[in-house]
Parts: sequence; C-alpha cells; structure tokens
Amino acid sequence: MRKFALAAALLFAAIPAQADPAYVITNMSCSKVQAAVRANGSVILHWTGKSGLPRYSRYVSDRRFCQPGYTPAFANVPAADRSCTVNQCVLRIRTRR
Repeated sequence: MRKFALAAALLFAAIPAQADPAYVITNMSCSKVQAAVRANGSVILHWTGKSGLPRYSRYVSDRRFCQPGYTPAFANVPAADRSCTVNQCVLRIRTRR
C-alpha cells in the first residue's frame, strides 16, 4: 500500500500545473479584459508600455488565485478604450500594534 501511495504522489507531482491563459489587451475593451479575468480566474495580460517595450503581468479574479501570503489589490492596465481596473496579487504586509 505504501508503494502505491508513493507512486501516486510521484505521478501527481509530475503532472504540470495548468498554465494561465494569456491575452494581448491592446485592442480589447475594458469590459472584455475584466470578463476574461473573471471567466478564467487568473490570466496573463500583455500590452506595450509607454516606452514601447512589451509589458505583462498576472491578474486574478479573487483571492483564491493568489499564493499564500499574498492578497488581491487593485491595479490598472491600459485597455483599448480606457484605463481598466483589475486585481493583482501583492504581498500582504502585516503590521504589529
């Protein structure tokens, strides 16, 4: 039984994690960007920055998609029609009182 449990654990460890879908948001409206984040839970958004260099980051629909110790916070990305607010995981800072 131990061999079976060990083999099962190794098998599951070898299966790659599901990758976040990626979107180029240069021609997407804000509502479509937000809908993509909601529909997938977490996504990688790509755009071209003001400097002309490519930019990208991971955005999430809620805290379930953040790693432990991180929390969702509002971030803005440049959609085709306007600046668009989505959630991005940031390190949670706890203060002592």
